[in-house]
Amino acid sequence: MAIDRKLLDILCCPVTKQSVRILTRGELRALNDRITEGAVSYQDDTPVETPLEEGLITQNEERVYRVDDGIPVMLEERAITLRSAGLK
Repeated sequence: MAIDRKLLDILCCPVTKQSVRILTRGELRALNDRITEGAVSYQDDTPVETPLEEGLITQNEERVYRVDDGIPVMLEERAITLRSAGLK
């Protein structure tokens, strides 16, 4: 289920307050490849065990927030930093 466009327009990163956009297919594929390898953790150091169906990325492209069943999980401790995932 795709995220509603109106919701996307008002969402921002809870840490940096930057706007977010939907991950591209290529970005999502690269991140999911790293998740499958077991190389990705959330901000709170818990491993990301389930690949993302959809994700939101901050304007500076440093943090990713998963979207589950069309609902963005915008929690600081559940952010994925692309540096720690080896993608930046």
